[in-house]
Parts: sequence; C-alpha cells; structure tokens
Amino acid sequence: MNIVSFISKQLPVSEKQIAKTIELLDDGATVPFISRYRKEMTGNLDEVEIGEIVKHKAAFETLQKRKESVLASIKEQEALTPELQKRIELAQSLAEVEDLYLPYKKKRKTKASVAKEQGLEPLAKVILQQREEELLFVASQYLNDIIINEELALQGARDIIAEWINEDEKVRNRLRRLYQRRATISSAVVKTKKDEEEAQKYQQYFEWEEPLNKCPSHRLLAILRAENEKIVRVKITVPENDALDIIDDIMIKSNVEACTDQMFLAIADAYKRLLAPAISTEILNQAKEKADDDAIKVFAQNLKQLLLASPLGQKRILALDPGFKSGCKVVCLDKQGDLLHNENIYPHPPQRETTNAIKKIRSLVNAYKIEAIAIGNGTAARETEAFIKKIPFESSIQVFMVNESGASVYSASKIARAEFPSYDVTVRGAVSIGRRLADPLAELVKIDPKAIGVGQYQHDVDQTKLKNELDTVVMSCVNSVGINVNTASAPLLSYVSGIGEKLAENIVNYRSENGALQSREELKKVPRLGGKAYEQAAAFLRITEPKNPLDNSAVHPERYKLVSRMAKDAGVLLQELIGNKTAITKIKLQDYISEDVGLPTLTDIVKELEKPGVDPRKKVTIFEFDPNVKTINDLKAGMKLPGIVNNITNFGCFVDIGIKESGLIHISKLANEYISDVNAVVQLNQHLMVTVMSVDLPRKRIQLSLID
Repeated sequence: MNIVSFISKQLPVSEKQIAKTIELLDDGATVPFISRYRKEMTGNLDEVEIGEIVKHKAAFETLQKRKESVLASIKEQEALTPELQKRIELAQSLAEVEDLYLPYKKKRKTKASVAKEQGLEPLAKVILQQREEELLFVASQYLNDIIINEELALQGARDIIAEWINEDEKVRNRLRRLYQRRATISSAVVKTKKDEEEAQKYQQYFEWEEPLNKCPSHRLLAILRAENEKIVRVKITVPENDALDIIDDIMIKSNVEACTDQMFLAIADAYKRLLAPAISTEILNQAKEKADDDAIKVFAQNLKQLLLASPLGQKRILALDPGFKSGCKVVCLDKQGDLLHNENIYPHPPQRETTNAIKKIRSLVNAYKIEAIAIGNGTAARETEAFIKKIPFESSIQVFMVNESGASVYSASKIARAEFPSYDVTVRGAVSIGRRLADPLAELVKIDPKAIGVGQYQHDVDQTKLKNELDTVVMSCVNSVGINVNTASAPLLSYVSGIGEKLAENIVNYRSENGALQSREELKKVPRLGGKAYEQAAAFLRITEPKNPLDNSAVHPERYKLVSRMAKDAGVLLQELIGNKTAITKIKLQDYISEDVGLPTLTDIVKELEKPGVDPRKKVTIFEFDPNVKTINDLKAGMKLPGIVNNITNFGCFVDIGIKESGLIHISKLANEYISDVNAVVQLNQHLMVTVMSVDLPRKRIQLSLID
C-alpha cells in the first residue's frame, strides 16, 4: 500500500492530483502557496481539498510508523510469519494493525498467563477443539499441588480461552459493528455530587440515556466533561444477548456438551471482563474523536469569520477600555496603530467626573485629529458609549463597539510586553481594542485563538488537533488578505506562507536597521530568507507605493515577465495596464498558455490586474444596541432587539444584545424551515433583529428567535 492509493480511497480526488500535491508538500510548499500558485500541477485543487490531503498524508505516516513498530516487536519475538507480515503491511487502519498485534503484545500478568504458567494451555486447546466428551477425565491429568481439583483446571483453561476469544480478529470486528449500530450512552449522577452548586449545570445528565450514534457532538462533549469533573458516571452498552450470540456463532463449532458448556462460560467471561470494556472504550473514543472534529470545525469556521471581520483601515483612533471604579483607560493611536498618548478618565460612579472627562476627550480628539472611537464591550461599555455619544465634537466622529475577548490575555503576553515594555496591562489592553477596530486580523493573530471566545468545548477536544487546525485557519486568512511587509508585526508575518517565527523577526529587524523595504526583490537581503522562502512568501507580501506596481498585488514575481509581455502586446506601459479594463479585455489568455502556465493561473493574473491588492474583507459598519435595554432585568418576552452574533455552535448561535449576558438562538429558531448548518443562516459579527422568546432570571439565560 502506498500513500497515493491510501489517500485516493479516502477522498474524491484523482491519484495524479494527490501525487503532485504530495510532491509539492514534500518540497516544502505551503497549502496557501499550492492552492494559489500551483493550480496547473494539482488540477486546480482548492485550499480545503489540499488541506484534506495534508490530513490524510499525516494519518498515513502515523499508520506506517505504527506498522514498523509492530513488525519490529513481533520479529523480535521470532513470531513474524510471511503471511502475518503481509497482512500488517496491507492493513488500512490503526485498529486493524492493533488487532493483528494483540496476540503478540507484551501483557502484564493476567489470569491467562498464570494459567499458562501452570501448564493448562493444552487443556484449553482440547476444549477449544470441542471434540472431547470425557472432559473431566482429561482435566484430572492436570492436577497438582496448586490445581487441586478438576474445576480449578477447567477454570484456568477457560481463562486462557477467554484471552484467545478477546484476541480473535473476527470476534472484535463483528462486535465493533454491533456497537457502532446499537451502542447506548448513559450517564448517572454521582450521589455525593448531586446537590453541589457546580453540578447543577449538568442536571439534565443526572439520568440520561440515548443511542450513541444519535448523540450530537456538543452533548457528548458536555457529558464527558461532566464525567471528567466526577459529577456523573458514563456507560456504553449494547444488548448483551446480541453480543454473546455473535461470539457464540464464531466460537461454538460442535454440540459436544462437555466442551460447549465450558466454551459458553469462557465466552461470557471474555465478553464481560475483556471485550465489553475494550470495545466500549474504543467506540466511545471514536465518538469523542468525531465530536472533537465537529467542535474543531465549528471553532475554525468561527475563527475564520472573526479574523476576516471588517477592518476600519488606517485611521487615527481613540480607544477606551471602559470601567467604573478604576475608570476608563484612554489611548490615542496614529494611522499605523502606534501609541501616541494614554490617560484615565472617570465619567462613571463612584467618581463621576463627567465634566472633566468630556473636556479631556474633546481635547484629545482635536489634538490627535481622531477619526474614530473604539469602545471595548466589557464592563461599563454601554454607559461609556452613551457618555461618548453625548459629547459635542467639532466634526463627525464614528463610534464603534469592539469585542474585547482575549484583550486581557494579549495585554499580559510576551508579545505585548515586547511591544510596550514601559506600559502596564491596562494601556496594552486599550491599544489592542483600538487596533482591533483598524485591522482585526493583524491584532487577533497575536492572541491564542482559544482565548478569543468563540467556538464550543475548545478545552475538551484534542489540543494538538485543535492547534493544527486553528494554525491552518490563521495562515489561510493572513495569506488570503495579503500583508504589508513594512507595517506588519512579527506575529502577523510569522503566518505568511514560508516565513515562520524566526524569519518574521529577521524581517522586522531588517526594517529597523535599513528602513522600509522598497521592493519584493529586497526580501532576498533579509538574513536567512533564501530562495525557497522567497518563492513561498513573496506574492503574499505587499509593498505600498512600489517602483514596480506588481509588488503591491497578488501576482507572483515569477510571473512578472509574463505580465510585462501582456502590457507590451496591449500597447501600454505596465503601470498603465493595471486597473485599465479596456486594455485588460484585449488580453487573449490562450496566447500566454505554456507548459507551466495554464488558464487557471492566467485567469487569476487578469483578475488581479483589474483590482490589484484588493482586500477581500467587507467594509466596517456602525451598529447600535437598543438604548432602553441595559441589563437582563430590562428584557421582556416579545421584545424585538438589534443584536450581533458573537458565537456560533452546532446547536445555534449566541447574540450580543448589549447586556452582560448573550442570548441563544437555538437552531430550531433560526428559520421557518429545517436547518442542519447554523452557518448557512448566520455569520459571526452579523447584525440581526431578534425577538426575545423567554428570560430565565435565576439562571441568567435568554432565549431568542429569528422567526417572527
């Protein structure tokens, strides 16, 4: 089995496309680079399809590594036969490899190993053959000082047979199929925890049961979290008689009563003591893995929407991190997001220095020519927004509420300390709020995605898999937007195709020592940025106001000569071709097809020439909450309120309606028709008009609806 055939069985992609993609990956190419600039090689695969190849490639490599380990172990025991070796080499899954390895796996002391040490294996083989009618007489031949009667001899033989049944590949596979079809998950409360306050959020799982294959991912993760917190006990079961019938069908081969009676006892013991615990754990782990994948997918979709949220762009921003007793931290930022000024104001109780606060804000707006105001959406956010909107500015100033989730994590981070070594966490947090308004992507890449506050059960899923998926999403977003190489921070640059942390630092240091880069070609002067890194990164990095206008576009430097030829054939200068629809429409793409450049790449080039370096993100819009709703106590069923989607899960979405608590729109309340995918109806940061369905004041839960 080779990697290409393995992956082709998992994905609806041709072997040629898979082989070429793997070749590029092995050569150090990144997914964004391959999907954008090697379309002819891969047959025009997109990022998602290439990402799936990457995942299955990793799965194949893990499988091969395990096979090598298993083969070496069996060979060391001098038990490896040509037939067994071939079966292991052809195995398609880890479960299949483990089943083949199970009889040879080094075990701690078991009932079977003790019985074998006592010399009872020949008796076990006699029973397994199921032909001996005088079994008690045969058993009597094995008596000694330890085995003092026939029943003890038969018991030891059954222990050996139970282990053989447990190791039987056919038995395990048929039981797996039974569990996949019929397994039930149930949970019961641990009595000592029942009345604890912390346990109440899991109250619905105090006595719960449903088919495992019908249990949605969010519910399974919630049940398993309750188990991890020792609030409930979880069981995976199937009808025991069905399981025993399966084993009987495989293992019972005669009607010799003396032997079959012993076999039935061994089968019952094998199932209860060995197979049921092992298979139920395996099936639960598979369900957990699927639930993890679902949760990670939701998290990844949310993160992508958040990272690609609308940027205000390069504006002079005044940002406020609101507060009551500690006041509001105010910072002023220039167009590049650099800190110009910071101080505190106290417009709210207990100080209520409103007049002084108004004077300070007006003075700062005038002094730093502020164009927009960003307010963090935490404590005192609505009060601060109301205060700001009452100030009579000399010119129109846009006011935005900014989601500050994770800002405190950033402000205490190593990155923040490096950026602002002389300022405390409150200043750093306010700066982050202002920068998020200007460019959410550039600021959010500095924060661990798990701290941003989107997704479901992100702390319960496989953390390695989660990190890999989220890193992939961040890289995809960064490269789809394109990065200004002269203003980007090191964390942002590190996600550019082919760069990484070390080269990102080298680029920042090069800028500090030599000033702004004047061209993409100059990237080659950055220490340790060699030809491969340049090939992968150059087209995703932008130079503003460059000598060569293509340096501020998504056209790869390897295609500059081709574009110059297009301009010459169109009878215009290169600078005159860009954005010139009349000249661009004259370009006949067929004239430029070559061995390594086909229509997909040429089509991308022409699109880029029409609108070079265009930002794929939407423009930011102002949003206002209902001024009459400030706490959960102001809510009444039937109210219609403006809100912003601030989290999406498999079971619905959460909406910020301007108070501390977010409301839930259950998936059944998103539309009049059946909805299977929440993302098909709503997106993160989407502005909605919602209806309040119910308010649970004691539990602070708000049910909302999009259905009138």
